[in-house]
Amino acid sequence: MQLQESGPDQLRPSQTLTLTCTVSGESIERRHYQWSVIRQSPGKDREWVAAIDYDGRTRYNNFLKSRTAISRDTSTNRFFLQLVQVIPEDSAFYYCVGRANHPLQDDYISASPGEYAFWGQGLKVTVAS
Repeated sequence: MQLQESGPDQLRPSQTLTLTCTVSGESIERRHYQWSVIRQSPGKDREWVAAIDYDGRTRYNNFLKSRTAISRDTSTNRFFLQLVQVIPEDSAFYYCVGRANHPLQDDYISASPGEYAFWGQGLKVTVAS
């Protein structure tokens, strides 16, 4: 399985980041699979942003929830993150990630970066005026 990020590498404050995550080698609808976006700024820990699972259920980081939306297009096997009203503190490497959940824990949507086994190479996004 491979994940590939695409999107803008530079934004101005107040603009909207739209990150596209293209998955190959596995269907995003495969039962029990989950897909997330994780970001990491220099000198900071990895930060989970949002997730969407094989059934379209979503979960958001509470600190970013008001500015974030995650969605998917099953026809193209992609999922998307929108982050509105970006600020300089949103500058980071953004990673598209995936994991297979345990079948008996289908309601659990992971917010822990360490639980995701599949990672894209990352997209560096800089927010500056």
